[in-house]
Amino acid sequence: MNYIGSKLKLSSWIQDEVRKVVGSDLSDKIFCDIFAGTGIVGRTFKKDVKQVIANDLEHYSYVLNKNYIENHEEIEDKEKYIEELNNLPLINNGFIYQNYCMGSGSGRQYFSDENGKKIDTMRTKIKEWYESQEIGNSLYYFLLASLVESADKVANTASVYGAFLKHLKKSALKELVLEPAYFIENDNSHQVFNKDSNELIKEISGDILYLDPPYNQRQYSANYHLLNTITQYDNFVPKGKTGLREYNRSDYCKKNEVHKSFEELIKNANFKYIFLSYNNEGLMSENDVENIMKKYAKDDKSYKLVKKEYQRFKADKTDNRNHKANSTFEYLHILEKKWFCWVQPDLLVLMHF
Repeated sequence: MNYIGSKLKLSSWIQDEVRKVVGSDLSDKIFCDIFAGTGIVGRTFKKDVKQVIANDLEHYSYVLNKNYIENHEEIEDKEKYIEELNNLPLINNGFIYQNYCMGSGSGRQYFSDENGKKIDTMRTKIKEWYESQEIGNSLYYFLLASLVESADKVANTASVYGAFLKHLKKSALKELVLEPAYFIENDNSHQVFNKDSNELIKEISGDILYLDPPYNQRQYSANYHLLNTITQYDNFVPKGKTGLREYNRSDYCKKNEVHKSFEELIKNANFKYIFLSYNNEGLMSENDVENIMKKYAKDDKSYKLVKKEYQRFKADKTDNRNHKANSTFEYLHILEKKWFCWVQPDLLVLMHF
């Protein structure tokens, strides 16, 4: 997916910086990606660590991570189900077609009429299989993740779903074909959550905490609302021209709230090492972040900042927004905490450094 804030191009750099601080052998480490998005960073570490904990408040992110992170063993017959979904007769009265395709009279054109019907057909069948217990959790989230990514490829948007295009673009005219969302198989089990990060942080512990919160006022729930609608597939009345659903408004997107929320997260983190990805155009300045993180540093040498220049996010060729620069800087703030709690069954150990 062409995703705002995606760390696809930066994941190897992030991994290298983590290894420089924590060590090259991560096989006994628990790694948490608490603002996981599409799960790119968690996927990068999945094969190398003892366990990945992934979390995101957005339901489409939860679905993607349930597949890419939590799924780790072979799923029998998954290709058979993909093939069956690709060959189902189309239904004509599904929620996506009725509310987000022009042919239904909705006035919205997020998908071509045929692709809208295909999404409804596939989503309905996946739900039917799951509720009848023909498929279990692993296959359910594999199929849902496959549908989300395949539908996104034919969406009639400039990548984000804050608005649709007036005319169907070339990629939106292509027929939706369900492609499998293959995941990394390994011997370790992983955990995925769908919670507020500032609440979840009080319930978990580990070695490496990676933070990639929203850095400006763009609300992911609004920009990707239609992906939430596909994964949740519930009944509601879409609002306005763009068909919005009720959505979460993150404190990390609010100038008056972000500093407080960020400090609470750092304070409550039961992790030895914390790595924060942030942008030089974020609501918090470089100094803001440094001052907060240094409060919880082990010593004067336990905080540092590394930077990397990279290409600014551009949705696709239909994105005509003018920016003053073609590149921006990614900041990676690095902290070793002066204390943290290591939680094990029937045991709580307060670690001092």
